[in-house]
Amino acid sequence: MAKQKSTFWKDFKAFISRGNVVDMAVGVVVGGSFSKIVTGLVNNIINPAVNIVMKKGGLDSIKTIITEAVVDEAGKIVTPEVAILWGTWLQTILDFIITAFCVFVMVRVITGFRKKLEAKKLAEEAEKAAEAKAKAEAEKAAAAEAAKLAAEKQAALDASILEQAKLLAEIRDLMKNK
Repeated sequence: MAKQKSTFWKDFKAFISRGNVVDMAVGVVVGGSFSKIVTGLVNNIINPAVNIVMKKGGLDSIKTIITEAVVDEAGKIVTPEVAILWGTWLQTILDFIITAFCVFVMVRVITGFRKKLEAKKLAEEAEKAAEAKAKAEAEKAAAAEAAKLAAEKQAALDASILEQAKLLAEIRDLMKNK
């Protein structure tokens, strides 16, 4: 069964949606270091862009007021406003998505390096195994050649002994006949 090649965005979606403890631990540690950068990006770059579009304020101004603030004659707030702060919540979500994306990219790069290192290690091990196999085969071939040469020498020696025995028998027969 052929393994399908995953895409960057599918991997990112899977990374965000799964509850893998190691990935989340990495996300917390690395995400903590990115939090100031990401918050600065959202507050100082994205919010001003939203301000231009909204003309009324940034994401912070998006809210649903449940009860208005009560102010006395001196202008002092007696009872604070109660509101659902949708904009602040959207800002927090945007912070999270940017942080998670940065963590994902880092984990993906690290995983890629790990895979390359493991592949290199496996290739080196395979090369060593191939070299060992080639050496063993060469030694086996050398041993077989040495055994063949020894067998040929032994056969030649046996043939020589037989020939000598025949010659001695002929000499004995000749001596008996004289």
